[in-house]
Amino acid sequence: MKRIYVVGTADTKGEELAYLADAIAAAGAPVVRVDVGTRGASVPVDIDAKAVAAHHPEGADNVLGTNDRGTAVAAMGQAFARFAASQTDIAGMIGIGGGGGTSIITTGMRALPLGLPKVMVSTLASGDTAPYVDVSDIVMMPSVTDMAGLNGLSRVILHNAAQAIAAMALHPAPAAAGRPALGLTMFGVTTPCVTAIVDALRADYDCMVFHATGTGGRTMEKLADSGMLAGVIDITTTEVCDLLLGGVLPATEDRFGAIARARLPYVGSVGALDMVNFWAPPTVPERYRGRRFYEHNPNVTLMRTTVEECRAIGTWIGERLSRCEGPVRFLIPEKGVCALDIEGGAFWDPEADAALLEEIDGSDPEAFLDKLNALPENEAQLIRERIAALTGGSSPAPQPVTPA
Repeated sequence: MKRIYVVGTADTKGEELAYLADAIAAAGAPVVRVDVGTRGASVPVDIDAKAVAAHHPEGADNVLGTNDRGTAVAAMGQAFARFAASQTDIAGMIGIGGGGGTSIITTGMRALPLGLPKVMVSTLASGDTAPYVDVSDIVMMPSVTDMAGLNGLSRVILHNAAQAIAAMALHPAPAAAGRPALGLTMFGVTTPCVTAIVDALRADYDCMVFHATGTGGRTMEKLADSGMLAGVIDITTTEVCDLLLGGVLPATEDRFGAIARARLPYVGSVGALDMVNFWAPPTVPERYRGRRFYEHNPNVTLMRTTVEECRAIGTWIGERLSRCEGPVRFLIPEKGVCALDIEGGAFWDPEADAALLEEIDGSDPEAFLDKLNALPENEAQLIRERIAALTGGSSPAPQPVTPA
């Protein structure tokens, strides 16, 4: 029987933990009370802190045997992540916490599969939650008041949270249709291409499009690592530019890592590798003053990559693609890499594009490159054929696609 895990630091939030668990049980969902505190629990729990701490790679004493609170919180977070990932009966997870509890519990929640209900009632939920949510689907719910004993408002907040997690767990989403899932990356300047691809493939594939904003690429690769994708169409690899050149929407050093690990069929391209993202113009680093910029909107400034930067980007991508042992094709359009990088466009720079493509080409051209004299009139059908070939299937009958 699957159960809702109700998690908190029972040494300091025991009253709230007990109230929340009772409210969920009253809603008809079985519960497990889990303590992730670093001191003795003040209320009964089903899984105590020592049992959780035992999942730390260096043992429970590394978590509970220190007097330094920061060290203990970090260690308990690591232990709780391993604990959560090892449980097979989780129908959903809800946590309560202040600063320390939120850090511990969301570390564990991020180890759970996407789609599994996760609610975090936190004193930090109305601020910058990116460090806690990252690329997961945690629902952050403000506690409004601090958690220092129940009061009239906190009872309402916790009751609402209980009803939410119980409903999510008791009424899961119906299973998706049997189409294989594909992950795709898109940016504003590659939208026409990716939209056409999705239109051509959606009858045969469940197309999941991710905005290439750093978190988008990481989310897609998390799905790849989790075995939830049948293939990837990575048209928009622009996050690499921000990683290497200090932009605000960067990939991590593990970009393409999940593709290599999962050996997924992969069709990629150079979409928007001509730009680095910054916020409003005053945020552009001083070292880039005088460069070629394009104001995407008042809050987003794009910087054109130079010949040398494109060489570095191409080398970085080519080296990582060469690690991929699965079926890989990388499409090389030779007349521009995005909507701004066309003849007469704001970022048109054939020399920089040539440097980029030369470095990628030099990595292992016979293994995975498809050179295109220009983006083909029916680029979606080309990619449809590549996906079918890589997955060992036959390409479905062509469908008309209106070029962007």
